[in-house]
Amino acid sequence: MAAGGIATRPDTCGANTPLLADGAVVEGVVDYKDRPAIRARSGKWRSAAFIIGVEIAERFAYYGISLNLISYLTGPLGQSTATAAENVNAWSGTASLLPLLGAFVADSFLGRYRTIFFASLLYILGLGLLTLSALLTSSSDCTVSANTTSCSPSRVEVIFFFFSLYLVAVAQGGHKPCVQAFGADQFDAADPEECKAKSSFFNWWYFGLCAGTIATLLILSYIQDNLSWVLGFGIPCIVMGIALLIFLLGTLTYRFTLKDNEKSPFTRIGQVFVKAARNWRTSPSVISTEEEARGTFPDQGSQQFRFLNKALLSADGSREDGKVSSIADVEEAKAVLRLVPIWVTCLVYGIVFAQTSTLFTKQGVTMDRSIGSSFKLPAASLQSFIGLSIVIIIPVYDLVLVPVARSITRQPSGITMLQRIGTGIFFSVLSMVIAALVEKKRLEIAAEYGLIDMPDVTVPMGVWWLVPQYLMFGIADAFTMVGLQEFFYGQVPRELKSIGLALYLSIVGVGSFLSSFLISIIERITGGNGEGGWFADNLNQAHLDYFYWLLAGISAVAFVAYLYFAKSYIYNGGNSPLSRVFMLNLGQRAGRTHAKEMRFRPKVSFVSDRKESDDVRTNQIPGAKFENNQGLGERSGD
Repeated sequence: MAAGGIATRPDTCGANTPLLADGAVVEGVVDYKDRPAIRARSGKWRSAAFIIGVEIAERFAYYGISLNLISYLTGPLGQSTATAAENVNAWSGTASLLPLLGAFVADSFLGRYRTIFFASLLYILGLGLLTLSALLTSSSDCTVSANTTSCSPSRVEVIFFFFSLYLVAVAQGGHKPCVQAFGADQFDAADPEECKAKSSFFNWWYFGLCAGTIATLLILSYIQDNLSWVLGFGIPCIVMGIALLIFLLGTLTYRFTLKDNEKSPFTRIGQVFVKAARNWRTSPSVISTEEEARGTFPDQGSQQFRFLNKALLSADGSREDGKVSSIADVEEAKAVLRLVPIWVTCLVYGIVFAQTSTLFTKQGVTMDRSIGSSFKLPAASLQSFIGLSIVIIIPVYDLVLVPVARSITRQPSGITMLQRIGTGIFFSVLSMVIAALVEKKRLEIAAEYGLIDMPDVTVPMGVWWLVPQYLMFGIADAFTMVGLQEFFYGQVPRELKSIGLALYLSIVGVGSFLSSFLISIIERITGGNGEGGWFADNLNQAHLDYFYWLLAGISAVAFVAYLYFAKSYIYNGGNSPLSRVFMLNLGQRAGRTHAKEMRFRPKVSFVSDRKESDDVRTNQIPGAKFENNQGLGERSGD
């Protein structure tokens, strides 16, 4: 058990596994010509560099829409603060939940490469329509005040805008989980060096994401607030086209994962729960006696959720093939079920995350944003401090803190994934406390200068007061978001990697919906008597500080619950006994066909399916010969 009471992580990077030769064939993957992928010629940072470049361009496009969206809704679309915040949260939540659908399509049907390609085309279409929508709305009658521009667009224009906006959300749902999973696929977890590089990949991936975000905030927020919303939406459309080009340029270097063509992982895992439910009356002793004698479940993790072991028997108590689930299927189901408490307790972090692009921005609009005598800082650009703190923290974390922590804890990643996530959640609580104190100070200054009933007059308080809450949340993001990415990617079954990353994104999505729901409820309660309530359009009469204190309290409670579940969590590690049981039982499936991901390649629209030989499947069992890798001998562990 590690410090802080959070479960430690087994050495998943194969410390006892010898380095594999650069000329070796990488197991389970092929190159763009459908040939076994040669380690020295494919994947690793060569391919990851293209994919991180795609992420920078894609995030520039996405955040070019999302980070200043509340200003567009309260300005050109003329919506109230509460309504705009709810709409932003609803859209953001949808955009973060749709990756579950996109990942399902990729993992079950199209494959990651092909899903990314089609999602990119849909992305470009959505952004193009959004630009057209802004062009149509710009012709509406508008009223300009000190801090805002309010317009009255027609109902058709509003509908067209939201149609375009949600089209972008659908495209992002297919693009986001697949690009990141495809990037992680370029590193072989069986090779110690590549496994450590994969852990660094998640750090530098988020570094690239934040670099794209900072560029968005510094460039697009100024263009949108001071020049033109048409140009502010049109530039992301062009950048997304560049992202697609970058992605296609890397095709010759990519590794393409082989996937099981026998039965969908969703079907296998679902059947475990169904069969266990049907056998709910079966005595556990019927199963445990035989399995303990055979040593089938040697790992502590297998002792959790023992009710799922009932799926190993048919309704009549027999173990006939076809009527029962395999041991590997049951263990996969348990691995997925173990993620649920962690996912639930992280949802409050998603609620806090939603405030950075909504209420934090509205706070900044009311404050003194002047730099010099003529330049006024766009309120949305303050979010660049989140990205800035991440851009500073991640290199320090990866190059300094991880090596130091690794020498102390002997963990490949320095600290465990759950410890990293928990650290970030703690910092998010602090960010809410700081936000509440700053907002209280802003309201006091507004009252002191008699501005309570003058919402269009700038409060004489520098916008730099908001920087600490942004920086604190940036630190929280660097720990929690990167930790969640690596955790959900690494802890789901191999065939569900896209789904794993979609689960991490869904935390932000569900958190946004919960934020919208919470705002709606509080608005009804506090503003029901004709009063402005906590979210009055005039923020000088509102009480965002009360809302921040509420979120700080809820986050603290959720943090305690997270620590409880993290302490008892058992990792699904590559070298753990449970992992070896997985591999031995996967050997029972040898001989079945596999199909490579559907993908685009030059001169041929999409490569036909390929069958993987029994020899390759045999290589996935610890100690098996590398029969198709000349002279490599045996592997000591997986």
